[in-house]
Amino acid sequence: MRGYFISFEGPDGSGKTTQINLLEEYLTNKGYEVLVTREPGGTPISEAIRKIILDTGFREMDPVTEMLLYAASRAQHVEELIKPALDKGKIVLCDRFVDSSIAYQGVGRGLGIDVVEEINKVALQGTLPDLTLFFDIDPEEGLKRGQGRDRQVDRLELEDLAFHKKVYEGFSMLYSRYPDRFRRIKADGHIHEIHCQIINEIGELPKYGK
Repeated sequence: MRGYFISFEGPDGSGKTTQINLLEEYLTNKGYEVLVTREPGGTPISEAIRKIILDTGFREMDPVTEMLLYAASRAQHVEELIKPALDKGKIVLCDRFVDSSIAYQGVGRGLGIDVVEEINKVALQGTLPDLTLFFDIDPEEGLKRGQGRDRQVDRLELEDLAFHKKVYEGFSMLYSRYPDRFRRIKADGHIHEIHCQIINEIGELPKYGK
């Protein structure tokens, strides 16, 4: 039986990583085999591309170059990691996927949703999330959270608030465009409250992955 693919999307600082870890623990305790991965990244080649994309020394990177690098990373990620895991019946939890490219490059960079979707068709090989959790948080609040973390900010996080507001608009448009796949998670609450929202969304789905 094919596994189940859940992607986590939303503005920077929305708390996705924390909730992915909590959901992994929850599903593992239920007896499911779970693979946690991220984009860009997930495989050695994809992680190498990630370093280029997020390097603050490359502020001059052209938006088209950025889009193509994300697609290249995704192609390797899907072929080497995600598809094999789904074929083995695992649940895949991915911190960002193609919807981030659409929001960041398609809307944030102004390349257009249709352009980014078309470029990624080859990379995806027909692999799309069964469920996408949209972590809805005000982009300004998300940036404040991100700045409070004990780590160096990346190239995209250095963009101004106007850019991040466009990205948020991109995610909101995707939420409306794909209602069968997207679920909105209110990400400004307590960690436990957010986790409960996620469990409720998962609980509405049929059995999978076993």
